Amino acid sequence: MSSRDFLFLMIAMGAVTYLPRMIPLVMLSRRALPPWFAEWLELIPAAILSALIAPTLFAQSAPRIFTLGKIELLAAIPALLCAVKTRSLAGTVVVGMLCYWVLGLVM
Repeated sequence: MSSRDFLFLMIAMGAVTYLPRMIPLVMLSRRALPPWFAEWLELIPAAILSALIAPTLFAQSAPRIFTLGKIELLAAIPALLCAVKTRSLAGTVVVGMLCYWVLGLVM
């Protein structure tokens, strides 16, 4: 691959990464969003995080088998309760890790 091709590839990759983020930001920055749409947008991070975490909590690796007794799920329950009660990220991480380690030793 020549230097010119490599430079073109880097510029194209940057454009493909940057443009999908920039275009909505520029187009919507001066407009007032409808309340229902703004509320919907606020739910996207929780939905993405749930989609990333759920397979780890509820299924074993290949092939995916649904199980409820996994250590990760059992440790996530007290961590969730701590998060809801205290709203502390550091406290939630500490509780989750302690529960995971204790359950790992016990099971």
